[in-house]
Amino acid sequence: MSETTRSPMPLLFRRHSSGEIRNLASLSSSLLPAFGTVMGESSVRLKRFLIAPYDRRYRLWQAFLVVLVVYSSWSSPFELAFSKASTGALFPVDLVVDAFFAIDIILTFFVAYLDKSTYLLVEEHKKIAFRYVTHLWFPMDVASTLPFQAIYRVTTGKTSRAQIFGFLNLLRLWRLRRVSKFFSRLEKDTRFSYFWTRYFKLICVTLFAVHSAGCFYYWMATRYHSSESTWLGANIPGFKSRSIWLGYTYSMYWSIVTLSTVGYGDLHAVNIEEKIFTIFYMLFNIGLTAYLIGNMTNLIVHTAVRTFVMRDAINEILRYAKKNRLPEGLREQMLAHLTLKFKTAELQQEQVLEDLPKAIRSSILQQLFRTTLENSHLFKGVSDDFIVQLVSEIKAEYFPPKVDIVIQNEIPTDFYIIVSGAVDVVTYKNGMEQFLSKLGSQQMFGEIGVIFNIPQPFTVRTKRLSQVVRISHHHFKQLVQPLHEDGKIIHTNFIQHLKGLKNEELAEMPLVSEFLDDLISEEASMNEAGAQDQQQNEIFTTTSSLSKMPSTRVIIHGYQPDHKPKSGGNAGKLIHLPDSVENLLSIAESKFGRRGTTIVMADGSQVEDLAALREDDHLYIF
Repeated sequence: MSETTRSPMPLLFRRHSSGEIRNLASLSSSLLPAFGTVMGESSVRLKRFLIAPYDRRYRLWQAFLVVLVVYSSWSSPFELAFSKASTGALFPVDLVVDAFFAIDIILTFFVAYLDKSTYLLVEEHKKIAFRYVTHLWFPMDVASTLPFQAIYRVTTGKTSRAQIFGFLNLLRLWRLRRVSKFFSRLEKDTRFSYFWTRYFKLICVTLFAVHSAGCFYYWMATRYHSSESTWLGANIPGFKSRSIWLGYTYSMYWSIVTLSTVGYGDLHAVNIEEKIFTIFYMLFNIGLTAYLIGNMTNLIVHTAVRTFVMRDAINEILRYAKKNRLPEGLREQMLAHLTLKFKTAELQQEQVLEDLPKAIRSSILQQLFRTTLENSHLFKGVSDDFIVQLVSEIKAEYFPPKVDIVIQNEIPTDFYIIVSGAVDVVTYKNGMEQFLSKLGSQQMFGEIGVIFNIPQPFTVRTKRLSQVVRISHHHFKQLVQPLHEDGKIIHTNFIQHLKGLKNEELAEMPLVSEFLDDLISEEASMNEAGAQDQQQNEIFTTTSSLSKMPSTRVIIHGYQPDHKPKSGGNAGKLIHLPDSVENLLSIAESKFGRRGTTIVMADGSQVEDLAALREDDHLYIF
């Protein structure tokens, strides 16, 4: 893997540089909450002078900055309205807060980020700096951090309460995006009550709205040409020279009363016509307000439905894992699969396809995946009819990085074609993992186990976020059986693929190696003896059995059940059961060098009907 990009989940565990994440859902959406896995002690560390975005100490630093953002969101409108405070007691506090955010700007140049196209952490300093500088974040972070008033005081030696500094201080409200991300992360964190998190968030929004409106109301009163003609001037004579906190209290009173629509009592109807009109107008306002609130509530709830579903599903998995005492690795795989399902739901849209007629659904799948199927090694040259039927039966799936799609020695039920992404093919020897090959777009895996009807010989693991199409062996068998010409083409492509496998891969599949050796010996016999027709019949017999996979496999022996050879040759030969006794005798002749006439079972009973045979039966031909 590249030194500049690494998967955030090697071996289903995220890397860390100094700490751990103890809860899956505590990760923000920008850091793959859908893949969110707990970091382990064995995870690989980042490059030097880099900070992981999910590092525990960096998270604490971000939480500390949120506290400072709360102060900035209070002080910025306050200093606009009460300019005396901006040059007085709050001035040194502002400088300290700005200094912390200046430090954060520097730290951002050393924080690895997640590439959303590959879901890998980018660790190259140049890419991190370029991404930060070219986005809106950098100029806004700098503008909201510069202490303009302090710069003016240093350059001119004077203290100014000009309104321009009050408006420049409002740039600090850009920092509120940190609070939004903080609450978004808390809402997804199953350790905290979603209800109380949302409730606290709404209280904070309301207090900020009340505070800002009151400060702006006071600012407008101070700028009005006749202060006595304002509500504050009428209630507090000479309010400009009075205590700051007195003016702030009156402003907050006005803001809260206005927000709660209680009213002041200074406006009222005088005559009967006004009273009647006001009655109907108030009734209309009640209905209108209910309509607006109801619609806004529906919008808010609709946006939170997926979060509710995700949290409930995660809690169910955690409870299930705890109740059944599942190991940590299995739990993390379950969580990774579930959260990826939510992450890619908008891409898969299976429900949308299921609701469509089959003809339209098939057309959509052909538009998306036909080229991928046609370019895969197994289906090159097959008929359009076969591709059309096959495309309608495939299923598209997404897998996160470092997840096993196929596990070595599992029962073969499906095979896969890679649409995008990449996978590693590995095997296990004596408990040690050995890398065999890498597969990319439009390549296939799992087909060897399906066609030979043997346990999957390899483990296939994703290198990065990958989309694959899954083909069921049952549907594949049904499609191939009536299409003999396509079956022959598929068989030919499959044989060519087997011949191109590495020796390391063939060494893990004795049955495949034996099949290729027999095929090579048969081809040599054809060339030497000239018995092409007979050999073609034998090869076609093998081809037919493979094309109708998964077929029954039996073990044949070239002797009578009670006359086992004393040396060698007693292990038998594993073959795919042909469709006739004559073909079975021909295969036995090619395997043992002599043609038999009788087929019996291990108990001595004679075989008359091949359809009665079962998987792994032993047949004795003599």
